[in-house]
Amino acid sequence: MLFGHGDHFSAGLDLADVAPHVVERGPGALIGDGTYDPWGVWAPPARRPVVMAVNGIAFTLSIEFALAADIVVAADDVRFRQLEVGRGVLPFGVATFRAPAKLGWGNAMRFLLTAEEFGAQEALRIGLVQEVVPAGQHVARAVEIARSVAAQAPLGVQGTLDNARIGRDGGEAAARDHLAHLLPRVMASADAAEGLQSFIERRDARFTGR
Repeated sequence: MLFGHGDHFSAGLDLADVAPHVVERGPGALIGDGTYDPWGVWAPPARRPVVMAVNGIAFTLSIEFALAADIVVAADDVRFRQLEVGRGVLPFGVATFRAPAKLGWGNAMRFLLTAEEFGAQEALRIGLVQEVVPAGQHVARAVEIARSVAAQAPLGVQGTLDNARIGRDGGEAAARDHLAHLLPRVMASADAAEGLQSFIERRDARFTGR
């Protein structure tokens, strides 16, 4: 789960503070010592699904968190804006390449090149968020979705996430090869056997991650 406390998610980085570090290290400045990269670009990504809840002001890097997340729930008061081009720079989280891939070229360029603000319904239309709920309910709804994911078979969830990310970043051929090696192992797991047995017995499965 990724969310912000209070009435707003984030206005983004303080450019005056971060600019010297970016000049020195490039976009890698965003991940500190490189132990963890929430964008999954410069260091190993999170190996668990990321469900994000976003509300209020959600500028610049907030959008890039949403582009890197797997499922995003937005409050109906959310205000998105990718305003770097109006500050003489360009987005350096993941927006320049994740937005065209996830939202379509025209939708991405519309907000990347104009620095215009847009709200929850536009974000839903272009696919930046997957659900819009009343402000104040966004975290609870995201938790509900996260719990639904957590109730599924761990190996199935992890395999789905890994294969989808490989396809997104490496293309269809890479995803196909990965799937060919992954599928037999998952199908031979205790969880797959439990899933089949629960189907036969018409009951909820009890997965163990093995």
